[in-house]
Amino acid sequence: MKNNTPAKIFLFLVLLSFMACGPTTNNPEFLQKVEGRYLFTADEILKVYSKDNVLLIKWRGNNEIQPSKLNEDTFYVKEMNAKIQFLTNPEDSHEYLVFLPKNEGDSIEYIHKKLDTSDKIPSEYLANNEYEKALEGYLAIQKQDSMSPLIKFWNFDKEGRKYLKNDKREHAMNIFKLNAVLHPKESNAYVRLAKIYLESKDTVNALTNYKMALKYNSGSRRLKRIIEKLQRKEAENTN
Repeated sequence: MKNNTPAKIFLFLVLLSFMACGPTTNNPEFLQKVEGRYLFTADEILKVYSKDNVLLIKWRGNNEIQPSKLNEDTFYVKEMNAKIQFLTNPEDSHEYLVFLPKNEGDSIEYIHKKLDTSDKIPSEYLANNEYEKALEGYLAIQKQDSMSPLIKFWNFDKEGRKYLKNDKREHAMNIFKLNAVLHPKESNAYVRLAKIYLESKDTVNALTNYKMALKYNSGSRRLKRIIEKLQRKEAENTN
């Protein structure tokens, strides 16, 4: 059997040379059309922008990814090991960033939609303290995939505690409330809420959430003691 390895290596080097030496600038009209925010996952943004007529991408902490221009329509993104194009989906007439199939014959998938300037992802709504819109977005993610890593309990818990540490109590409260809705059987979700209510001198809501925490962790002696203490305090205040 003939060894084609040297030929393959040569072709690969030629491709790399082409990508490195080819033109990098783009037509301003093209750039104006494709620049914007694209939905990478249900709660993650990929931003396309330009500098000196060169197409750039901001994604996952990389603020200036420069795709290699293969032709006027196609780019190679080394960081993603993928070729991309910007296409209009004939089914909904929206613009998409499209990852070209690696295998010939595979169909193009329109997943990464270009967002309108007013569109936000759930985490952006949450960071902006727009609780209801954030909840709506995360519930939609949960409905589509109940095991999605985007809605893990401990991720929200960590984020809420970070806000709490920085004395951003309202942000923390919204995140803990969201976590309790998404994970209604998670005892710790109610404990977090109860503590904030208690620190705010809201004994009624603190007691309600401690009772919910006990419901899903019925063996906790600590929760029982806290509830008994709060109930005694409520009784004393009533009398």
